Amino acid sequence: MSEDLKSLNFIEHIIEEDLADGLSIDKLRFRFPPEPNGYLHIGHTKAIGISFGLGERYKAPVNLRFDDTNPTKEEQEYVDAIKRDIAWLGYKWENELYSSDYFEILYNWAVLLIKDGKAYVDSQSSEAMAEQKGTPTQIGTNSPFRDRSIQENLDLFERMKAGEFPAGTHVLRAKIDMADPNMLMRDPIMYRILHAKHHRTGNDWCIYPMYDWTHGESDYIEQVSHSLCSLEFKPHRKLYDWFKEHVYNYGKTELPLLPKQREFARLNLSYTIMSKRKLLRLVEEGIVKGWDDPRMPTISGLRRRGYTPKSIRTFIDKVGVAKRENVIDVSLLEFCIREDLNKTANRVMAVLDPVKVVITNYPEGEVEWLDAENNQEDESAGYRKVPFSREIFIEKEDFKEEAGNKYFRLKLGGEVRLKNAYIIKANDVVKDESGAIKEIHCTYDTDTSRRVKGTLHWVSIAHAIEAEIREYDRLFMHESPDSDKAKDFMEFLNPNSLKVLTGYLEPSLSKAEVGERYQFQRLGYFNVDEDSEPSRLVFNKTVGLRDSWAKQKPKTQNKTQTQKKTKPQQQRRSAISVIQQLGKKYTNLSEEKQIKTKAEIQTLAKDVSYDELEPLFGTAVKKAGTRIAVMIVLKELLKKDLERNSVINEFVEKALEDKNEILVKEAQEV
Repeated sequence: MSEDLKSLNFIEHIIEEDLADGLSIDKLRFRFPPEPNGYLHIGHTKAIGISFGLGERYKAPVNLRFDDTNPTKEEQEYVDAIKRDIAWLGYKWENELYSSDYFEILYNWAVLLIKDGKAYVDSQSSEAMAEQKGTPTQIGTNSPFRDRSIQENLDLFERMKAGEFPAGTHVLRAKIDMADPNMLMRDPIMYRILHAKHHRTGNDWCIYPMYDWTHGESDYIEQVSHSLCSLEFKPHRKLYDWFKEHVYNYGKTELPLLPKQREFARLNLSYTIMSKRKLLRLVEEGIVKGWDDPRMPTISGLRRRGYTPKSIRTFIDKVGVAKRENVIDVSLLEFCIREDLNKTANRVMAVLDPVKVVITNYPEGEVEWLDAENNQEDESAGYRKVPFSREIFIEKEDFKEEAGNKYFRLKLGGEVRLKNAYIIKANDVVKDESGAIKEIHCTYDTDTSRRVKGTLHWVSIAHAIEAEIREYDRLFMHESPDSDKAKDFMEFLNPNSLKVLTGYLEPSLSKAEVGERYQFQRLGYFNVDEDSEPSRLVFNKTVGLRDSWAKQKPKTQNKTQTQKKTKPQQQRRSAISVIQQLGKKYTNLSEEKQIKTKAEIQTLAKDVSYDELEPLFGTAVKKAGTRIAVMIVLKELLKKDLERNSVINEFVEKALEDKNEILVKEAQEV
């Protein structure tokens, strides 16, 4: 097998085999068939990516077809949202189609099935039909109306269409086999009566086709070559083929190609609800502010939160195409947006929980405009000017009156570097009546060449602009919020999924436009929300700089005495020791596990000093994983303004010449 074929997923293998067996490549046609009864969510992006990705790979048309057969739940709003989301992801469809386009031909085919003795009108209640259906281990029993004459069935079906009967009095069923081990084959319903206005056909119809009858026949009408769907439809394949093979007798002259249904594992994401019905409940009960609330897993919600099309498509590529269901850690999705925004988002300074700093030896009324690099990952991003003055804001958590030697922020008697500016030393504090710190009095030093461990972001008070900051977090606290059948998924809602703050931003953001994305240095990635007004900007937090949930995950408890004894020892291990251990196995991990491990190393890096790291620069060449881990930590330390030296440069240069591609990539980023 060639290397090209080895890299194909199982669906691509199926297509290649069909082409090898004589299917002409110009007959390839795919489709994405959403039901317009809600907004698309992150789970749908896998199906979108597969179908449109195959279209791009084989230069084949991809139809966007709305399976709109239930007028009681479908709305034009959902149609418009679906089209907007797919276009935003960067995909183009060949034709915009609707199953309702085929209502007439589906009805005519149903009449032909009745004439062939393959369908009949059943006049029982839904409860009676359900009772006769049987169980997976017990065969069903025939309806008393199963042997109605063809003429009576035709008459009743025509009168159903004419609107003579109320809903629930009659249905049309396929006549297959009530003893079939696949319960879907036990005379499935094809049509039901619904006196409801359809979003496209209005009141033209009062009988509507069921999904299983409509879906496959729509594929056939459109001459779709490969009908791709998620695994829950695998039991439906037998019925899909039964309907398809019977209508082929009615349309084979004009429609010679029979579609092939194949199934893939759908995308399940931790801490996330994927049911449109449950997402609708969140909207209707006011838990969120609509389908596009940035806490929602909808594509519209992700877009509003600040996710990019590239990050979502990268995520789908990393997830891949599988045959077995699994749950993907949401941290992988968050990693993808961090990686994208790290390269593209300009850096700015914002303070979200301010405390006032007065630089007592800086002249009153004086303002300096200092150069600040927009994005060190993008050489073309250039520089901007930021104002510096006597009074500035820093974050409250960046100051302590007393702190140990490992505290690298500002403390009384200690020094820090202000990003893009000077070194300051805290000398005194002013407190209010309650004892809370009101001001920190500092002095500044213009000698910025000195080595100082901590670096803080800041904003000039006189020039700061106020903005509303919406800090979003995961909507659910449970890893699988709808898995506990004894509890309502609403019980797992995160009460802190949204915090609204007033932030103070550097003035370069005064003209920021809706949708623009920035890195608030040391805080995370944010984007301008559509609620913004010229006089009041609103920013959404897209994602933090690191996975803040990693430490919150409960560890699996093993109750063996041995592990109980070793656990305290493991807790005492230093961060650098844990990093070394993680590095040993790094190159043997899957890509997904490498991503998780890298995030863990990045989190641990904040507890590592340069003095601890430097001895590992001499790690043996054959221990590539350890050197990769060291390089990841080094990058984090450099972000905190660790000064580069000849030892660091020598370590990086040596890594750039290494045979290990992962190490080279990490070194290039350093």
